[in-house]
Amino acid sequence: MDSHATGILPDLSPGQDARRDGIVREARRFFMAQGYAATRIEPIARAAAVSTATLYAYFPSKEHLFGAVIEDAAEDFSRQMEGVRMADGPARDLLTGFALAYARFMGDPFVRSVFRLVMAERPRFREVALRFFDKGRADFGRPLIVALATLADRGEIRFDKASWAAGQLMGMIEHPVFFMPLVTGDEVQATRDPEHIAADAVETFLARYGT
Repeated sequence: MDSHATGILPDLSPGQDARRDGIVREARRFFMAQGYAATRIEPIARAAAVSTATLYAYFPSKEHLFGAVIEDAAEDFSRQMEGVRMADGPARDLLTGFALAYARFMGDPFVRSVFRLVMAERPRFREVALRFFDKGRADFGRPLIVALATLADRGEIRFDKASWAAGQLMGMIEHPVFFMPLVTGDEVQATRDPEHIAADAVETFLARYGT
């Protein structure tokens, strides 16, 4: 079966050694700048200061290397999202802390660049792309859903389903800082800063779900 149709799932284990990580880092730069089709293996090897044979010893094909790049980006996002973990406190303070960290993360141009790359290559690497999006959804949404359930148990908010409420809060943040720049090639940027976007989102959320 054509590997392009099914997606390549290599052994994706960032941090195995510095040489492998250097190859992945340089490959990410090339893929993001040139796209998958135009990227060639030889310049990546030169930039990573390894031979082409060494690169192929780690990654048997460009497909495997691309899969490793996307997995590595997903792991980077997970580490960044550690800063979005929910602290304890009153509903407004807790939600504002999450909303501000999430707005800053989703507004990062690098984050948009990786998403553009994954979206562009999704037909070719469907399974790799689905893993990337599923991991992102879990990393982003899980701490917020847990926090919303805690706030509901304390009687500070009420909702029918935590995942729906979480999606609404995240959506109010994503639209101005992520989706508008994503679909316009960064030509349209949010006119409000992350602090105001987060505060407005929380205010709207609490008007709908606060007790």
